[in-house]
Amino acid sequence: MNHRSITPGHFSRPNGRGHRSQRASGPAAPRQPQPKEQRALQEPRARGMRASGTLRDSSALRALFALAFVLLLGLGPAAAQSAFALSADEIIERMEANQTHPTSYIEGEMVITDRFGDRVSTFIAHTEGAERFLLEFTSRDEEGQRVLRRNDDLYLYYPDARETIRLTGSALRDSLLGSDISYEDMTGGRGLADDYDFTLRGEERVNGRPTYKIELTARSTNVAYPKQIYWVDSEDFVLRKSEQYARAGRKLKVTEVLETKEQGEYKFPSRIRITDQTRRSSGTEMVLNKVEIDINLPRGIFSLEELTW
Repeated sequence: MNHRSITPGHFSRPNGRGHRSQRASGPAAPRQPQPKEQRALQEPRARGMRASGTLRDSSALRALFALAFVLLLGLGPAAAQSAFALSADEIIERMEANQTHPTSYIEGEMVITDRFGDRVSTFIAHTEGAERFLLEFTSRDEEGQRVLRRNDDLYLYYPDARETIRLTGSALRDSLLGSDISYEDMTGGRGLADDYDFTLRGEERVNGRPTYKIELTARSTNVAYPKQIYWVDSEDFVLRKSEQYARAGRKLKVTEVLETKEQGEYKFPSRIRITDQTRRSSGTEMVLNKVEIDINLPRGIFSLEELTW
């Protein structure tokens, strides 16, 4: 009788021609589909999802969630917000658009407070854009005094002496009627972008209002203040506060906006308080009682000939 050797592997040959082990008990395990069979089973469902856009939408959602995850964990909320924030240049541009008018007529008063009490000077003013400004005092003691700005030129007229003086250099920093306001402060001049570089230093609240804090650095020495800091309202782009500094870093002045006016598309400071940090005074308030915007002005009102009438 012939015998043959039987090995353990004989009962589980992959070609299935061998005998099953007689020791196995219980129902046979279900056969797992092979890779080709799995793809064949999944393909009809995938085709249906692609046809309905489900796969495409799922991929887009996964990409969106991944981006949100990166923003929250990698960059942080502040960085995510900064991508949509305005630049310092844009903020200043919007602020100046609020307070620079095609033409305007203004009636106002200046209240100077010092150790002797309060002194009030009234005035009227005409403006044309950011380049032309005529200020005339109407109070009894200063009646007829005028200040004219045309582009970069500033002139002062005294009716008693019938004399016109051109102000230049350090004279622009002289006090106007003994107040905390200089001639440069009062008449403004060219747009800030002509003389300064702007840097956004963050966001702060000023008197309960949300503001952008912007540092202004002068490009040359031809300005009254080498450095300024502005706090511009982040909702209506009105200047809420400013500080002026000397080149060495000493604080020279602080300006606070106490009230604003709104006329048409414009919103601008109408009552401000200026405090000269180098003088012993309690500050000066500038109040605009009446403002008319975009009006017809008398012809030649900003000429030197009209300054002396």
